Amino acid sequence: MNNNVITQIRKLSQQYAYTSIQMHEAIARKAGLSGTDHKYLGFFIERGQMTAGELSNLTGLTTGAVTGLIDRFEKKKLVKRQFAKDDRRKVMIVPDTEKIMAIFAPLYKDFRSRSEKLTASFSNRETRIIETYFLKAIEIMNETIHKLSNK
Repeated sequence: MNNNVITQIRKLSQQYAYTSIQMHEAIARKAGLSGTDHKYLGFFIERGQMTAGELSNLTGLTTGAVTGLIDRFEKKKLVKRQFAKDDRRKVMIVPDTEKIMAIFAPLYKDFRSRSEKLTASFSNRETRIIETYFLKAIEIMNETIHKLSNK
């Protein structure tokens, strides 16, 4: 493949990432949150309840930063702290998924609709290529995260 094409794809990928950050910041501000808080709520939507330590490992935040994050979410009634049933020393952070989704669903409605129409405009072959790119790019990013986190 031509180096110019590789460079162009890399630049587009970076532009996509930067624009994604800007969009999520705008959505978060509209919801009364910071962009990072908004994305961390996404971990709860994706994975459900977890301990503060698990959230710290997932995000790379210090335990002190995670405590502040949970405090902010709890103040807005988006999560609650609850003792684990099997071990009362362990505190689970339980998201109020319905409330979180009620905040964000209207803010994503137009974006989601337009994105789905865009995806539907591609052939099955093209969508498989896009899917392959994203899966492999995510794998490379996860490997990079792992390498950087273990040094």
